[in-house]
Amino acid sequence: MDDVIFKYRNIEGMTDIRVAIQHGAYEGWRKALRITPETIIETVKASGLRGRGGAGFPTGLKWSFMPKDYSKPHFLLANADESEPGTFKDREIMLKLPHLLIEGAAIASMATRSKKCFIYVRGEYLPAMKILEQALAQVYQERLLGKNILGSGIDVDIDIYRGAGAYICGEETALMDSIQGDRGHPRERPPYPAQKGAWGFPTTVNNVETLSSVGQIIQNGAEWYRQWGTEKSPGTKIFSLSGHVKNPGNYELPLGTPLREIIYNHGGGIRGDKKVKCVIPGGSSTAFLDSSKIDTRMDFESIAAAGSQLGSGGIIVMDEDTDMVKATLRVAEFYAHESCGKCTPCHQGTWWLVKILNRILDGKGSKNDLDLILDICDNMEGNCFCLLGDACAIPMRSAVKIFRDEFDDHL
Repeated sequence: MDDVIFKYRNIEGMTDIRVAIQHGAYEGWRKALRITPETIIETVKASGLRGRGGAGFPTGLKWSFMPKDYSKPHFLLANADESEPGTFKDREIMLKLPHLLIEGAAIASMATRSKKCFIYVRGEYLPAMKILEQALAQVYQERLLGKNILGSGIDVDIDIYRGAGAYICGEETALMDSIQGDRGHPRERPPYPAQKGAWGFPTTVNNVETLSSVGQIIQNGAEWYRQWGTEKSPGTKIFSLSGHVKNPGNYELPLGTPLREIIYNHGGGIRGDKKVKCVIPGGSSTAFLDSSKIDTRMDFESIAAAGSQLGSGGIIVMDEDTDMVKATLRVAEFYAHESCGKCTPCHQGTWWLVKILNRILDGKGSKNDLDLILDICDNMEGNCFCLLGDACAIPMRSAVKIFRDEFDDHL
């Protein structure tokens, strides 16, 4: 297939703007400068592009929420704080195709009338950040950013901001607090970012993969993008495949591709030719799927019908020898460590889940512990400032329900 984002992945030197321009980079940006922000938004709406950071919200619709009062500054934040376990797609885009991100961020800035954009990069992504900085400097040398770009009267500036390495800062309102120099804590909503975001001004936050699709959508049109995927989940998606597979890596495929095809055709199957026991389909915050669900199609609607979420597309595969209690504990430990501590259901709930799972693994648990886990999950889900509590509760609940016999064996 003619990949959307990784179309140029086999071309050497795509981090250099001269090579990137030779192969079509910034053609979408040049076209955007000749049309109106409203036309850009309508084109992205018609393409059906949905957020690739996890929520899957329609991108063009999100941009349209920005207020029409242009007396106040507007901001665009590119969320490159990729911290979801099992997810490593944004890192590869920044390392190999930084100009796709910069071009998409410029177009999104124009669409939302944001004269200032910040790319918020995960603190540990130093190599990616250096490449982005070099690419951004090249863009300014070509006068494709700054004041009165190419005589269009449009002003857009992009800065790169290094995060502090906290998972919570991937949550859009915590990211805004962090970029302001405050501790990264999620905010209560409303007001929503489009109403009162960074520094109190209207703000839109988009994921790296989302923005990296925008340039080619504007360049080629909405119908071109819709040739892939499904009616409700159009386009392609980068799936980060890891775990007990022979060929882990990033695979850009049409939305709706069956999970089995991703694991066996692209991932080469299971190491040692063992059987699949379960799969986390969308990063560690999504519900486990057992082996009976591996024919599920990887689009937003099909995965939801199967009982999980597409999320960030981070597919973690576990073979038949995996101890699901240990695997579940590992997920719980991550969220307990990354809880920002702002709300009680999250910082107490994650801590209790770790304590109970350790007790079960130590052979000191009781039959009541499994119902207690489910009860704690019920108290966490939907009761926190952000989705970190849900991100822990959802996989916990699914593990206990699907693999209850295995938990009983430990008891």
